[in-house]
Amino acid sequence: MSYKLLLLSISWMFISSCKEQNHEVAEHTETTEILEATKSHLKGTWELVGFYNYKDNVVVDSFSNNTISRQVKMYTDSKVMWCKLLKSDSIEFFGYGSYKHNDDGLTETLEFGSSFMNDIIQEQQEFNFKLELSEDRFEQIEIDDDGNKIYSENYIRVE
Repeated sequence: MSYKLLLLSISWMFISSCKEQNHEVAEHTETTEILEATKSHLKGTWELVGFYNYKDNVVVDSFSNNTISRQVKMYTDSKVMWCKLLKSDSIEFFGYGSYKHNDDGLTETLEFGSSFMNDIIQEQQEFNFKLELSEDRFEQIEIDDDGNKIYSENYIRVE
């Protein structure tokens, strides 16, 4: 009788430990999926830190933004707004609209902006970029008609 009780106890411990382990695996999988989803989204606040110029799809020049101006972009689930302060000028720059992005592309459709930007928006509302996005950094890259990289704005995540 004690042998059966011992065997039953060991079996119960084995089964219950397997259930806990499966729960831990499921919890780890959910956490990994959440982290992966977080890494690849634009939602948040970003600050422009620099620019790249390209030739033959290779960076040939780069420069920092902090001596020229300060620019911040904010993305919600579907809207984008940016503002730019030129340190040497009083001209206002800002824009507001919607956006869509996928693994390697970003489209911003501006609805309105500062006086200067409204003149541009009257001619062109939609702006398409190649997108290189990581958890705390993204590059929005202007592409020519042949698909070659021309110029990029480089941002870091603020929030």
